[in-house]
Amino acid sequence: MAPALRSLSVAPNRRIPERLEYVEGWGMAVGAFASVLRPRSVEEVLECFSLAAQRGHPLVLRGGGNSYGDASMNSRGLVLDISRMNRVIAFDANSGVATLEPGVTIEKLWKTILPLGFWPRVVSGTMFPTVAGALAANIHGKNNYAVGTIGDACLEFDIALPSGEHKTCSRTQNPDLFHAAIGGFGLLGCFTRIVLQTKRVHSGDVRVSAASPRTLKEMMDYFEAHKHEADYLVGWIDCFSGGDSAGRGLIHRADYLEPGEDAHPEQTLRVAHQELPANIMGLFPKSQVWRILVLFNHDLGMRSINAAKYVAGRLESMAPPYRQSHAGFAFLLDYVPNWKWAYGRRRGEYGLIQYQPFVPHEHAHAVHSEILERCRRAGHVPYLGVFKRHRPDPFWLTHAVDGWSMAMDFKVSPSRRAELWKLCDELTELVISAGGRFYFAKDAVIDASDAARFLPRDRMAAFAALKHACDPQTLLEGDLYRRAFREWIDNNA
Repeated sequence: MAPALRSLSVAPNRRIPERLEYVEGWGMAVGAFASVLRPRSVEEVLECFSLAAQRGHPLVLRGGGNSYGDASMNSRGLVLDISRMNRVIAFDANSGVATLEPGVTIEKLWKTILPLGFWPRVVSGTMFPTVAGALAANIHGKNNYAVGTIGDACLEFDIALPSGEHKTCSRTQNPDLFHAAIGGFGLLGCFTRIVLQTKRVHSGDVRVSAASPRTLKEMMDYFEAHKHEADYLVGWIDCFSGGDSAGRGLIHRADYLEPGEDAHPEQTLRVAHQELPANIMGLFPKSQVWRILVLFNHDLGMRSINAAKYVAGRLESMAPPYRQSHAGFAFLLDYVPNWKWAYGRRRGEYGLIQYQPFVPHEHAHAVHSEILERCRRAGHVPYLGVFKRHRPDPFWLTHAVDGWSMAMDFKVSPSRRAELWKLCDELTELVISAGGRFYFAKDAVIDASDAARFLPRDRMAAFAALKHACDPQTLLEGDLYRRAFREWIDNNA
């Protein structure tokens, strides 16, 4: 194990790749040019910190660039991209413990461990985030109610600090920094080594079944009835539907196969079995599907697609359970490459934002129902709605509650951008008044006054103190920090 604290000397005049690039949020609605640095080692990470200090430029950390908003953007300084630090350092096939460099993607992780009979305990809806980015955002998956966030699967990490220190952190070693940096969006330092516990699986497939609730209440009742036995639960909502069918949708449940249930695990555990098909029906390339989606990327088109999906879901719910690969079930966002381009590709003007409120269980039905109704009245209906059940976690800036979230994709265009942001402000007031929270990886609209209302005051003060200790010159400062953190961190100086 690495020592708890060590200082690394930085070699002078080291060459670190640096390029001026357009850096945008994954949703494409926000972006800016920045000078991007790509270090290959811990020493080069610390050299990047030194370079930022010498230039007097703030620096933001970036992994795979999969946060929807501005979490890894810096319109006023440097971007430190850790994607070239991407080695799987070690994997213990007895314990399932993986030791990783920060730029290892979820894709590289599962492709390394699945043939050995393991799967990451927590994954996002896409396989392309880095583990450092996932840990910094403290991502959750379709099994959050059962296993928690990726932070709950983290055993320890090393972190390079702008102060020049390099620390090892766990639940017993530097525990405050451990619980603050996970979910801290890179505001305290740069992960340089991450140790994750993974899960043993006995097949490359999961067993999937579907249910098609007619209302949001039916969907929530299904989740509550099955959450103690199902390994995964996720709901899709037709956000266009109102009245007696408001909140109608489709639920997918998935369960791991028991030992012996898969007659040929040596085949299903192969990476080749998991690969998502490149073509539809073996003919039409999925890489071109986004061009077709452009034709439907308006309210009437998406209303039709949502209605068709609901009808198809009703039919699927009548069918028996079926088997699907882990990757096929987990990474729905990767089925159609670049599907987001259907929203428009003019930099910073078109695209989508995702708005994901987390609401405590006792208020969730009323608040989420009101959100859907207000969106319909305002004429800003989300084109996609995903519903999940959650549990609390111990991390300082956590979004998690004992309750429910609804992730909603909103189309952004120049003519309606201001009114969409105004609607989100109104919805934010509704959510915070009900004791809800927000997830900065899926956010583009929350400001510091909002964050100060939903984050626990004692945790905010402790995080601010840790920020000043780890980053005394405030080198780690990107667009998200300026929008949602700096005001309350300065107030707790």
